[in-house]
Formats: sequence, structure tokens, C-alpha cells
Amino acid sequence: MSLPPTSPGPAAGSDAVRREARQKATGRARYAAEHTPPGCLHAAPVPATIARGRVTAVHADEILARPGVHAVLSHEDAPRLGDADDPTLALLQDDRVPHRGWYVALVVADTPENARAAADDLRVDYAPEEHDAGPAEGHPRLYTPEKANGGYPAVRERGDFDTAFADSAVRVDATYTMTALHNHPMEPHASTAWWTDGDLTVHDSSQGSTTVRGVLARLFGLAERRITVDSVHVGGGFGSKGTPRPQVVLAVMAALHTGRPVKLALPRPHLAAVVGHRAPTVQRVRIGTDAHGVIRALAHEVTTQTSTVKEFVEQAAVPARTMYTSPHSRTTHRVVALDVPTPSWMRAPGEASGMYALESAMDELAVATGLDPVELRLRNEPDTEPDSGRPFSSRNLAACLREGARRFGWEDRDPRPGVRRSGGRLTGTGVAAATYPYLLSPSTATAHAAPDGTYVVRLNATDIGTGARTVLAQIAADALRAPLDAVRVEIGSSALPDAPLAGGSSGTSSWGWAVHRACTALVERLGALSGPLPPEGVTARGDTSEEAEKKSPYARHAFGAHFAEVEVDTATGEVRVSRLLGVFAAGRILNPRTARSQFIGGMTMGIGMALTEGSTLDREFGGFVERDLASYHVPVSADVPSLEAHWLDEDDPHLNPMGSKGIGEIGIVGTAAALANAVHHAVGVRLRNLPLTPDRLLPHLPD
Repeated sequence: MSLPPTSPGPAAGSDAVRREARQKATGRARYAAEHTPPGCLHAAPVPATIARGRVTAVHADEILARPGVHAVLSHEDAPRLGDADDPTLALLQDDRVPHRGWYVALVVADTPENARAAADDLRVDYAPEEHDAGPAEGHPRLYTPEKANGGYPAVRERGDFDTAFADSAVRVDATYTMTALHNHPMEPHASTAWWTDGDLTVHDSSQGSTTVRGVLARLFGLAERRITVDSVHVGGGFGSKGTPRPQVVLAVMAALHTGRPVKLALPRPHLAAVVGHRAPTVQRVRIGTDAHGVIRALAHEVTTQTSTVKEFVEQAAVPARTMYTSPHSRTTHRVVALDVPTPSWMRAPGEASGMYALESAMDELAVATGLDPVELRLRNEPDTEPDSGRPFSSRNLAACLREGARRFGWEDRDPRPGVRRSGGRLTGTGVAAATYPYLLSPSTATAHAAPDGTYVVRLNATDIGTGARTVLAQIAADALRAPLDAVRVEIGSSALPDAPLAGGSSGTSSWGWAVHRACTALVERLGALSGPLPPEGVTARGDTSEEAEKKSPYARHAFGAHFAEVEVDTATGEVRVSRLLGVFAAGRILNPRTARSQFIGGMTMGIGMALTEGSTLDREFGGFVERDLASYHVPVSADVPSLEAHWLDEDDPHLNPMGSKGIGEIGIVGTAAALANAVHHAVGVRLRNLPLTPDRLLPHLPD
């Protein structure tokens, strides 16, 4: 058997169009809530209206008497669940209310309108208890956890920070605060579930249906082979769909109870309480340098909060262990458990929040030392990763800073703050660095060759809008040495070979390596054949468990640099972003079209983080106030006239066969700090509390 025909050129690296683009543009792409099996019912959850306490009565009889209502589930009659590794999924199992918005009942009806109306009208009696919604800073129950999110040690110390900081020629000591942030994907968290002869099928809006299947198997006492979870098209997640959320458990419970298919889409005002959020943080950063601006001492100390349901510690101090030379270092996390909703993953957890504080402090240090902010960062490039001592597999932050400065025209900048004024507008520019770790998870995939010369690659990857189908086809085409249009990719179902979730900027690296391995094995099998392909074709499998579980001798990270220009209206306090530019070093870019989309998407999210997005926790009632897109303001295209993403050609042989790093999250990491630094340059006043809304700026602006 001869090898497959040679492809006309490398597919990976080309500007291939998204494979699902036409489906999405024409509405043929089906999302979790758009599957309606025959006889499908609709469910609506009932959130608690107290901050803490017990449910004493659920007046289900009043609602069950309504036409069209099929069931009202509560802790009194809901199906019993098995042990949940994630206690936020232990739903309707007891009468406890750990925070406002916790689900206490579920109404199932014949239409979504009837279900929602009945859920709104369901009377629930409570025995309220005293609650504690913070604030976290200075709280008497603050403690130091063993680990922060991601398994990072909560505390790391090197050298003698206190002495080195006290002896430093230049010192910065500043505290930065952020409110809670919410993911708000375009597609709601939704599930459609039904049972057939004891087997369970679910369409779920999830970043990883393999994980959802495993969790459902434990909760409902099923073998995994009896569960199929499909997440074929997912309209964004940003971390909030990274693990199973309440809607999938409630939909399955309702389908089990009623014996009918059940569909459940969470209302947007519910999301702040039940699908996670970026926790608010208070971050103190201290940096001490010698007379030349070289860092001798660096401390990053984080205070944050979690819920009484589950510990989740935003790992905001971790980036300080990677970024700059720091022979004497202290990085710590402290947390308090409050009667509030549980925080969870949100795009670049830890890095986005931590780098805002660190890079703002670096800008303050540039002012204190009299150095240009770009030059200060260049002077503090480490030879090895400061925390671990490992060599970097590649580190091109300096190149990103220099290239970004060239493209942005940084050398023409007047460093004096508050001097560029045109009429009623002050103009300023700022810079910040970015980093995100290279992560890899075990994955499997199969590759199949058919007698007609086509190929099918199968694995349970999830495309959350990033273009995963397209990039995986490009990787496969190169490994098979076949034309791109001869390769079909099947993803998004737990019936396919197991693959990790789309998260941590690890999807393409993890899935792509398994695809590459399966396709390489297939080429070897085809080359060993002496005759034509059998009618059933030939299949090969790839498994990267061994490689993914090995500890690398290298510190592997992506890096980037953000440059921003803003205009501040002195009459209204409004900040307008006139230019935002990013330059990234993220290994080999496999598809420029989809990569640019990822970079600018993250940067746009960073604009919201800096200027418009904020969520107030009502401490008296224990819930978030801004719970919809009318009050929680996300940026839109009109909010930034010029948005550019560029990247370096980075060759890193210590990653995977494709040479790729993650790109989904690094775009947000440095954006908020670059904008905050630009605002300082514009007005001459340093504000350290995000978001930089007009009410915070107005008291500091000239007439």
C-alpha cells in the first residue's frame, strides 16, 4: 500500500476558514437548548431569597394545581444523589441554604413560559440565620490555605524579603483591589436530558463532556458506558462551563422523576450565584530595587474570599513567581469562607487578576526609578524561572516588548503624566507584560482512512467558539500528508475517544498531540499494507497519557506585551480606548485567522475588566447586584476603534509535535494593567481600584 498523496503544502499555519462558519451563520449549528425530543418538558429553578438559613416549607400543592405543571422538586422529594466531588452540585438534597441564589426547588411544566411563571410564584418559607458576607480584608477568619487554585502552593518564600526590601534604594508599596467579575457567555448554561431504558442522553452547554459524563455517573450511580453527553456547539464559556454546573444535574433529575425529556436553560440573572465568578481580591505588592532599577525584593500578598460550600482560592500571586528577577521573594494567598456564591474559573484565573496588580506596581516603580516602563522590564529579565530555577523552554517577553514598542510608536511618548490635552480630553499611554503557563492534559484520538481517500479524526474535544475543528483538521492533514479538504473531524460527544476539557489554554496542545499521534500511527499502518485498503478502512489510535504526565525539566510559558492609548473626558470622567495593541510569543501559531480572534477576544475582555465590568456584593442581602447585561457592562466593538494583535514566530521544541502554546487566555492578562497605566499617564493620578468608572475618576480630574 502506498502512502497517502502529498498535501499541496503545510495545512497548519495557514489561514483556513472555520469549518463550522456556514452552519453558525445559517442557524444550522444546534446548541444544547435547541434539541427538543418528542414529549419534552421544560424546567425552571427556584433560587433562595435569603443569605443563609433553612427551608421550612415548599408550597408545591399550589403550583401543582396549575394547568401544564408536571412536577415541583425540592429537598423533600428530589432524587437522591451520590457523593459529589463538587459540593455545588449537591442540589435539592437537604434544607440548607448556604447563600442567596442557591437553588431550593425546581418546577417542571409543559412550556418554558409556564415553568418560569410557576417558579416565580412558588412560595418557599425559610428560617433565616445570621450571615456573613464580608468584606474579606481584615476578616478575623482569614486563613492561609494549603493550596491555591490550580494546585499551586499558597505560600512561596525565597531569600530574606523583609531585609532586602528595607535595604532597597527604591521601594514601592501599593495595594490594588478588584470587584467580582462574571463570565456571561453568549449562550446560556443549558441542558436537555432524557432516559431510555436506563441509559441517559444529555445535550449540555459544557467545555468538556467527558468530565460531565464522569460526574453524572457518580451522582446517579450509573456506569459511564450508559451515559452519552454531547456538547457539539458551545457558545462561549470563559471558564464558567469548565466543570458541570447545576443545570445539567437538575435536568437529569427532572427527567428521571417525570420519565420525560426535560430541557433547562438558566436565566441570565441566576448566573452570578450558581456558575462561578472571578473572586474579588485585595492585593498588596511591594517591590524594592537597587539604584539601577534591578529588583532585589518582591512580595505579592493576596486576600480573597470563597464560599462556605467549596474552597476556591484565586491564585493571583502565582505570576509574580515567574515574571521578573527577584532573589528575595514572598508570594502568599489568604482566604475567608463567607456566606456568598462560590467563585470559580474565569478566563486566565489568577493571571488576569494577579498581573493587573503586578504590572501596575511595575509602572509605579518605573516612575519611582525614573526609568522608561519598557526599559525597567527589560532590566529585570531573569535567566531562569525565579521560583523553580528551571530554564525556560522559550522566553521572548523582551522581544514582545521591543516589537510592541516599535509598532505602537512608544519612543515618541512624553513620559510626563497629565500633559497631553486636547480640549476637554486628556490622553495617556501605558504598557504591561503578560504571561500564561503552558498546560497539557492526557488525551486520546483515533484516525481512520477510508478507501475513497478521505480521513476521519475522532476525539471528544470541545469547540467553544475557538475554531478547534479547523485547527485539529490542519494538524491531522499535515501528519497524514493529505489535503485539508480530505480530512473530517468529529468532536463534541462523550461517545468519542476521551479528551480533556477546553480550558487553561491547553485544548489545542492536548488534543492536537493526540491527533498527531493517531495520524502518524495511521500513516505507518498504511505504509505497511501490501494491497488496497480493506472495505472497512484502517483505523489507528493515539494516546498521550504518558507524555502529559511527565514533569518537564523546563519552565514553559507564553508571554506577551500590551500597549494602550486612552482619552479621558475631563467633564464626564469617561475613559475611551483609542488604541490597544498586543504582541505575543506563544509558540507556533497554527491558524492566524482563529488565533487573531482569540487574542483580540481576550484583549476586549480585558477592556471590560479595566473600565466597565464590576459586580457589587450586597452585604446585607448576600447577593450580587449586577445580574444582567443591562447593569453588568461588557465592552462592544464601538468601545475601541483600533485593536491589533501580532505575534512572533517562536520555535520552541520542548512543547509538543506542533510547537504550539495556548493562546485563549493570554490576551486578557496584561490588558487591564496597560489601560490602568495609560489612565495614570493621562490624568497624573494613580487609581488602584478596578473598574476605572467615571465616578471614580471625576474627583481627580481638572476643570
